[in-house]
Amino acid sequence: MVYAPIVLFVYNRPSHTKRTVEALKNNIFAKFSNLIIYSDGPKNFIDEENVSTVRKYLSVITGFKSIAVKKQKKNIGLANSIISGVSTVIRTYGSVIVLEDDLVTSKYFLQFMNLALDKYKNKKQVISIHGYAYPFTGKNPETYFLKGADCWGWGTWKRGWDLFETNGKKLLRTIQDRKLVNEFTLQGSYDYMSMLKNQIQGNIDSWAVRWLASAIVADKLTLYPGKSLVRNIGFDKSGVHCEKSETYSVGVSKFPVHVGNIAIEENQIMKQKLITFYREHDRTSMLERSLNALLLEVRRSIEQMKGL
Repeated sequence: MVYAPIVLFVYNRPSHTKRTVEALKNNIFAKFSNLIIYSDGPKNFIDEENVSTVRKYLSVITGFKSIAVKKQKKNIGLANSIISGVSTVIRTYGSVIVLEDDLVTSKYFLQFMNLALDKYKNKKQVISIHGYAYPFTGKNPETYFLKGADCWGWGTWKRGWDLFETNGKKLLRTIQDRKLVNEFTLQGSYDYMSMLKNQIQGNIDSWAVRWLASAIVADKLTLYPGKSLVRNIGFDKSGVHCEKSETYSVGVSKFPVHVGNIAIEENQIMKQKLITFYREHDRTSMLERSLNALLLEVRRSIEQMKGL
């Protein structure tokens, strides 16, 4: 088997980075894998200390076939870092496994990713492999396909990454012209259209929404595990786009996920589960916003009463 290189993107979170690397090092395929780390430069003098601390830790990592650290002198942002880093590595190796500094993996993550990348490398309907599984209720299949692409512990091949369109305006125009809005937003359950428009306007620095849109436009599938092999620990307000939340919280699987033979088509049951999950999350978010607004009004009333 050819083991895909792991590309890890880090910035200014020493504790998150260490947890991510230590879990990755515990993977059963770690010693066969090349680890390439991209460390973005500090945005300002405030971030310099944490970036320096992260880089000191990176210099003592062991446990992989090889380790290379690419340090940016200046800050280029997460989106530019991922796009350029993945593009560079995939041109050399032909496939890649991608992680960010807030993704803690199961010891079987690399096993699943490499076996799936090998199995589907010549299946043009499949654009990527994903390691995170949403916290759905009920029993899930061992693996399943959904249309699109995702961003929490994923892998692809050069033929898949070649479909990535960086021009958000072009993607938006294509989605609208080809009437793919319903597909892109999962029947309106998640407002990816606003997310894409915000990326175009420069309000958010998202490569992931363009990766998803590119896969939808190309009508491609991503393979998911039924049990999550990745846990996102960035929902603690430490990330650029992540507020504190438990919505996506999962435990990582203590057992391997088998890459068997399934039909290469979107699993409609799992698609409906995702739509339901997003809609329930949206209602929960609306309730939380309403409750926070009510509490704010109560506090204001109390402060006014105190002032009388």
